[in-house]
Amino acid sequence: MNPVTTPPFATLKPSSRMPVVFLGHGSPMNAIEDNAYRQSWQGLGAEFGANYPAPQLIVCISAHWLTRGWQITAMDAPKTIHDFGGFPQALFDQHYPAPGAPATAREIAQAITVPPIALDTQEWGLDHGTWSVLKPMFPAASIPVLQLSMDYDRPAAEHFAVGQQLSKLRDYGVLIVGSGNIVHSLRTMKRDAAPNQAYDWAIDFDQKTATLIEQKQLPALNDFQKLGSLAQLAHPTFEHYLPLLYAAGAVDARDNPRFFNADFQGASISMRSVIWN
Repeated sequence: MNPVTTPPFATLKPSSRMPVVFLGHGSPMNAIEDNAYRQSWQGLGAEFGANYPAPQLIVCISAHWLTRGWQITAMDAPKTIHDFGGFPQALFDQHYPAPGAPATAREIAQAITVPPIALDTQEWGLDHGTWSVLKPMFPAASIPVLQLSMDYDRPAAEHFAVGQQLSKLRDYGVLIVGSGNIVHSLRTMKRDAAPNQAYDWAIDFDQKTATLIEQKQLPALNDFQKLGSLAQLAHPTFEHYLPLLYAAGAVDARDNPRFFNADFQGASISMRSVIWN
């Protein structure tokens, strides 16, 4: 008699393999302005349940939750975090009351063996890197959302490796979303720049990254700092690049990328986004 085995994610149902998404989120105002970015997120959300399976759960890796070690939200009702300043009150009035999934958070923490994942039951919630893109995509806020933090001090390859371990969730109805920007330099922004205008170095870094994605050389994304001064211009600090590594790590050889929003905000924020399926 074969022993009875417990499925790795008892709180989730097996499903068709889910896609993986990386979203350039840019300005928090994209969450409420009727612009091309928000419209693209709305359109992408409509594809789930039509062209793609409907998610049972969303795991989002945002550029805006940095911790020592890794943590995952494990509360019943994660709060909406307004982690910005100097914006209109209408943005602070935004809330995204998606439920949490504490039991699934525990299963994910147990399934990822290296590094250890701690459970956050009260400190964090959903920051604007998460809710600003998910609210346009899934406005009903009925899909449970977990947010995974990042340890900024760890090597790029370790972030990619966490994404590889998250990949198994794709067979259980989990949509993995990385939310950051392929180029992100606030100090050099030109707020009146058109979407097709950008610094030469921003275009160069964006194109080099896009080429690696197109050619399916995803582990090479870990080597972005080898670009030296180009990488430093594109990312004076690189927390907005790291979510791309989680998404790329969750991709396998069968997946093909599709780009959208492949332009810039303020000449130095790449909005390039990609869905792999």
